[in-house]
Order: sequence, then structure tokens, then C-alpha cells
Amino acid sequence: MQIVRQLDPLRSALVQMRSESAVALVPTMGALHQGHLALVREARARAAHVAVSIFVNPRQFGANEDLGKYPRQLEADCALLEAEGVSLVWAPDAAAMYPQGYATTVAVSGVSGGLCGAARPGHFDGVATVVLKLFNQVQPDLAFFGEKDWQQLAVIRRMARDLDLTRPHSQAIHAVATVREHDGLALSSRNAYLSPEDRRCAAALPAAMRAAIAAIGSGADRTQELARLQAALLAAGFASVDYAELRDAATLEPVSTPDASNARLLVAARIGGTRLIDNMPL
Repeated sequence: MQIVRQLDPLRSALVQMRSESAVALVPTMGALHQGHLALVREARARAAHVAVSIFVNPRQFGANEDLGKYPRQLEADCALLEAEGVSLVWAPDAAAMYPQGYATTVAVSGVSGGLCGAARPGHFDGVATVVLKLFNQVQPDLAFFGEKDWQQLAVIRRMARDLDLTRPHSQAIHAVATVREHDGLALSSRNAYLSPEDRRCAAALPAAMRAAIAAIGSGADRTQELARLQAALLAAGFASVDYAELRDAATLEPVSTPDASNARLLVAARIGGTRLIDNMPL
């Protein structure tokens, strides 16, 4: 497995890889867990060569967010990836990704508004910018993203569509289902921030979501059920709920009549100083 930190060696390595087979890209910020490895395994099932990027992107962190304490464990991450049969790790530093004088930002309107976009201004501009750069740098045939951050996935899909980044059998965007702990909590690098007590209480998030989905599916009033969901989280020890909303899975527009074919429940809540997000289909 090659570990590359500069753009010219990356391009040289990819020329050889592409001459042999399709190349799949799995973008990450490191601190890898089984959710990331699920993406890698799906990529390995579809392409002989898998490239994984590890880059903690400063442009998607706000002024008061956790950029400085975000976990960085490149050596351990690379050991996991080598065991999974990854061909290449692209691990640039900020200077390689955003050289002196860098002045370009990509913004995807519509799907980036509201939800996490409201709580984290500029976040999805940073996501879209770095993902487009990764696509241009690696030029993958396939790219894999997790469903845990559904709004991020929607932003990337819209950008790829609008900028003609996807073509038949080339650079297709693949979504991989959220990987969960035994108690249902979605795997996240930020789960490492939780104290043992907060981690125990965090299991209330997927449980309350499943309860709300079941009730709404049985005909209960969705407004009341979303209010009950928020109350359940606060009673379980969450400090606040940023949002708990039903949105169209593709457009992220609010849905007035939940339909199992297109509605999705999206929730963000804070516990012990950590912001957790999750989503589930109705």
C-alpha cells in the first residue's frame, strides 16, 4: 500500500493503477472506524484498486468547532487500510490541499440550506470544495460515501449532477448504509468524545427515532411525534436538539405528507458537548 502526501507522486501512482483497473475513492477525515471500513469493503467489491483520502479539512469547520481536537491517528488508520487491501492512501497536509493564495470555494445551494447548514454556516461549502478537489486529484471511476450524513450525501450528489462529474460507468457516487453499534448508535469519529455516561445516554437517539417512525407509520400526528422525540432526548440527558425533521430524501425539502417511498427523518442533538447526527427512512 502506498502512502502519498504530495500531488505529483499521487498522479504518478494513479497512472499505473488506472492502467490496470478501475479506481475507487473513499474520502475520509481519518480516525477510522467500522463505518469507514464498510465503505472500503464496498469499494473493494467493485474495484481492484481503492484509494482512501485522509484529510482533516479545515474549511468545513466553523470558528468555534472542534478542528483542533479532531482525532488524528494516521499510522493506526493506515494499518487498518492496509489490512483491508487498500492500494493507496492520499494524506496531504493543508498546504498541499490549499496552497498559498488559494481563493476558490464551491457552494451548492438548496440542499445545503437548513438542517446542519443552518447550524454550521459554510460547512457544506467546505465539504463541496474539498470533495471536488479530491475528485479532480484522484479522478476515480467510483466514489463511496456513508448515509450517516444524509445532507452531505445530498450536497455531493447535487454537485456531481450539476457539474457533470458523473458519467455512465465513471465516477459514480455510491451510498453505503450507516453502520451502528449494538445499541443502535451510528458509528462516528466524534463518539470518541463521549464520556461513558454520555455514551450510554446517546443510545436514546436511535431509539427515539425508531419510536417516532413507528408511530408516524401507524398514522400518528407527525408534529406531535417529533415533539415527543425531542422531549425523549432531553429527558435522556441530551442538552439540546438542533432539529428533528421529516424531509424528502432526494431534495431535502420539508414533506407535508410523509410517504415511505421518499421521506426521511433527520435529527441533530447535543450531549456532553458533542453534536450527534442521525437519519432513518420512513
